[in-house]
Amino acid sequence: MSEIKVIEGEIFRDHRGQISSLNNFHFEGVKRAYFIHHPDTSVIRGWHAHQNERKWFYCLKGKFSVALVKVDNWENPSKTIKPEIFHLEEEKSSLVCVPAGYANCLKAYTPDAIMLVLSDKTLEEAANDSWRYDKSMWLDWSKL
Repeated sequence: MSEIKVIEGEIFRDHRGQISSLNNFHFEGVKRAYFIHHPDTSVIRGWHAHQNERKWFYCLKGKFSVALVKVDNWENPSKTIKPEIFHLEEEKSSLVCVPAGYANCLKAYTPDAIMLVLSDKTLEEAANDSWRYDKSMWLDWSKL
């Protein structure tokens, strides 16, 4: 069973506009936040992994796919690991909660898409726990 969790939020709309919420998410342990802007849908961002860092992904604008694999060997990971794929979009308030030990890869499906990423490590801590693998390592994005 996967260790990855998805927290479903809510979207409320009326004549005043819209409120997107994540009322069931508690920000305990979050140390930083950053935004990934993808102006071009041909860009694949990943694979990027951390042995000790937890991350949370939330689509603010457009549509993204987030692919995740639990790394089995940091120096020489198996190429047969099957990724778990999550589809996030601004029209649905969902937060993907990724435990430590996973690699992530992102693709936007709409121009100018924006992803919010939260982390439980400072930038310095994350830099000392950064593993990168080729974007085609576990997934052929053209087949999605």
